[in-house]
Order: sequence, then structure tokens, then C-alpha cells
Amino acid sequence: MEPMTADRLHSLAIQLLRYARVEDVATGMSATRLSVLSVLVFGGPRTVTELAEAEQVATPTMTRLLQALEADGYVRRRRDARDGRIVRIRATARGARMLHGGRRTRVRRVTKVLDVLTPMQRASVAEVVELLAAALRQVVEAERG
Repeated sequence: MEPMTADRLHSLAIQLLRYARVEDVATGMSATRLSVLSVLVFGGPRTVTELAEAEQVATPTMTRLLQALEADGYVRRRRDARDGRIVRIRATARGARMLHGGRRTRVRRVTKVLDVLTPMQRASVAEVVELLAAALRQVVEAERG
């Protein structure tokens, strides 16, 4: 693959995300908190360490983020049923509602961009999205070993 195509895709992905993220202001939450909540809603319960790794932040930073999310009622800590030494963080129903509502709003904003395209162009974009998703899964699985 040409490095230029990868570079353009990278830039476009960031621009599209920034365009959609404008809607996040209405949630009153930072992008970082929303990202942590997203990991929990779509990926299920995680430990503090797992969340820190997923978000590429230090464990103390993640602990502070989680304390704020917990104080606002978006996440809850629970001891692992099999190993009581392990504490897992999970999204609450309130947290899931917040995240799903924000996602719907961001998707509507991205839909505005797609609506500019012709039906044939939208079909092409849909095909490319599926191809990229499959390729990403394949690369991630290969890297995991």
C-alpha cells in the first residue's frame, strides 16, 4: 500500500472524528471520559490496569478518571465473583444511556457527510468500511499471535 494513501486515510479519519465529536460538548464529558466509557459499554467490564492499557494512560490517571465517572454514576466497581482480589469496573445503565445517546448524535453528524454522496458512492464507502474492518481484525489477530 502506498504510504500516501495510508497518510490520507489517517488524516481523514481524524478530521471526521473531530467533525463528529463536536456533538460531545452537549454531554458535558471530556473526550477521555467518553472513551473510557465506550470501552466499558462495548467491551464489557475491565480492571483499572486493562482500561489504562486500552486508553494508553498511566494507572493513576485512569484511577482518577474512574473516580470521576463513578462519582457521576456512570461506572461501578465490583469484585470479581471468581477472584475477590480483582476489581472490575463496569458501565452503569446511566453510563450506557449517555454513551449510546452521544453515539447516535455523532452518527447523525457523520450521516450528513455521507448524504452528500451519490447512492453509488455511499455503496462504495460501505464496501470499503467492511473491507477495512475485516483487514483491521486480521492484523490485530496476527499481532496478538
